[in-house]
Amino acid sequence: MTTPFTQRRRAVISQLGARRLAAGKGAVDSLLITRPASCYYLTGFTGDAGALVLSRRGTTLVTDGRFTAQAREQTSGVRIVQQRRSLPAAIGEFVRAAGLRKVGFDASHITVAQLGAMRKAAGGRVQWTASEGLVEAWRGRKDSQELATMRRAAILAGQVLEGALKLLEPGVRELEIASEIEYQMRQLGASGPAFETIVAFGERSAYPHARAGAKRLRKNELVVLDLGAILAHYCSDITRTVVVGRASARIRQWHKAVLEAEGAAIEAVKAGVSCGEVDAAARNVLAGYRLDHYFVHSTGHGLGLEVHEDPRVAKGQKHILEPGNVITIEPGVYVPGVGGIRIEDDVAVHATNTEVLTRIPRDLIEI
Repeated sequence: MTTPFTQRRRAVISQLGARRLAAGKGAVDSLLITRPASCYYLTGFTGDAGALVLSRRGTTLVTDGRFTAQAREQTSGVRIVQQRRSLPAAIGEFVRAAGLRKVGFDASHITVAQLGAMRKAAGGRVQWTASEGLVEAWRGRKDSQELATMRRAAILAGQVLEGALKLLEPGVRELEIASEIEYQMRQLGASGPAFETIVAFGERSAYPHARAGAKRLRKNELVVLDLGAILAHYCSDITRTVVVGRASARIRQWHKAVLEAEGAAIEAVKAGVSCGEVDAAARNVLAGYRLDHYFVHSTGHGLGLEVHEDPRVAKGQKHILEPGNVITIEPGVYVPGVGGIRIEDDVAVHATNTEVLTRIPRDLIEI
């Protein structure tokens, strides 16, 4: 039976021979995958412990006894090997028993100690080489089914955010709003938040990744709400900034600048355009308002099974956008001691057009 998972594995395996070793001595004959999201992408396995070994001889999932029954139920065409020792040692033992000689692995997800344990268990005849980005490249190009799921996840996040706006009134605490947001996500069908929900009031809105705390909302303060939902394994990510009361002329100007910067970046998003060009579109607008020095992070990031994926939409990034890419666009202005403004939407790249998946208004809201 052919499933999206088997098709993805075949696509990755077909390219193994083209993956050149770091030392230029040949091509890998197998690929070790330890990132849980990539294991799910290739097999459907949702356990949080295990590793996948892909080769032309087949696909093997190495996991412990807590997950073997689950793995057999969730996967098809995958050999399940139960580890008897530590996972790195079990991987090395399997590689040696399978007769694999050149194993590629993602160096950003393997520690030095883990690599040492795998090498020791596999023996000296196995060559291990950093071989990154193959699965991530496939994950970056979402198919129609993935895009449909992400569309629903983005709409759900928007519904939750609109509901949260109704709860904003002087005296409420950041933690209360964050808790209600995550509760409402699950009520609407999400499995949970894609990341720790950001709710920041007043001067704390100048912290791009503020953790919700005990601060109470006061009249005429900025409120940044940044949230994302996981729906059927796929993430959404949306941010809106509002004022509870009346916005000052300065805040209106900042919001206008950020809104224009986001619009310019979204307009720049097209298949064949580099991520650096998209980032520059946002920064150029903010520079025109002399606010670019208050924009302290990248313009966006890839989105999918993880809330932060490739590609990175940042200054100087050469990655060329392709149909199927889904990225966030999220310029911001952060003035320490005063507050911050960020507007964020999820954008899908198609062959001939761009689709904004998040659909709630971006205009300045005064409550």
